[in-house]
Amino acid sequence: MLKIAFHPIYKHPLPVGHRFPMEKYELLPQQLLYEGTCSGNNFFEPTKPNDKHILAVHDPEYYYDLVNITLNQRAARKIGFPLSEVLVEREVIIADGTIKASKFALEYGIAMNIAGGTHHAYTNRGEAFCLLNDQAIGARYLQNKGLAKKILIVDLDVHQGNGTAEIFQNDDSVFTFSMHGKSNYPFKKELSDLDIPLENDIDDSTYLELLRQTLPKLIKEQQPDFIYYLSGVDVIASDKLGKLGMSIEGCKARDRFVLEQCKANNINVMCSMGGGYSPNIKTIVDAHANTFRLAREIFF
Repeated sequence: MLKIAFHPIYKHPLPVGHRFPMEKYELLPQQLLYEGTCSGNNFFEPTKPNDKHILAVHDPEYYYDLVNITLNQRAARKIGFPLSEVLVEREVIIADGTIKASKFALEYGIAMNIAGGTHHAYTNRGEAFCLLNDQAIGARYLQNKGLAKKILIVDLDVHQGNGTAEIFQNDDSVFTFSMHGKSNYPFKKELSDLDIPLENDIDDSTYLELLRQTLPKLIKEQQPDFIYYLSGVDVIASDKLGKLGMSIEGCKARDRFVLEQCKANNINVMCSMGGGYSPNIKTIVDAHANTFRLAREIFF
């Protein structure tokens, strides 16, 4: 059964005029239910995890400054959201969604989080809408529980996974792969284990050929026993925060290739949705929904 983390707090409203499209967190599950891709049984509601799972990744001083809303103003500004108790609770619950989805992925082959993909969160700071790094927390949870040894993080969001790269920079047990817009944020990139910077306006065929040349070889070389997939749809040409030139169909082909590689190699995979900022909310929801449609088609 396809299990999907969703909590009402995911759609927590932001101040009027904020450019982050929170509506997608409400509309995406509605669309999946409406079209019959999912039923109510597919969804589970995460809670707050034990702090120790977060502290296995994040610096205690930073984490408790978040929880107590005592983060200094400069650090808070880098996050980009107005800091509040509800916002921090939301991020903590997203992390639990990824932890629990990781365990469901071990059982069913794949599991998803409607939110997550908070890859700009570093060990000791947050950036660009990201407070806590959900996939890093999930990866460390699996390792600490003895449920996975070698983990591959496949980050195909338009933005480099700079926080993820920093967290695992000296850790050979987690391989970080980021394929992202060369001139997109972050303007100062970290070093992932493998970075593929992409030129502006790259088309579907060029993107997909690069991915086909890279991912199977990476899986063969690294021999991961678990994969985290960050499936951001901000690679689409209409995206307000991206600079690539892909179509929705190309984005879907990207997801199909990644998920088919996981299935063919018998590697369990957990997917966080990541970014999507096209002007038309329907475009964002449809592009994200494709990932869930493909998960059901390929794994079930």
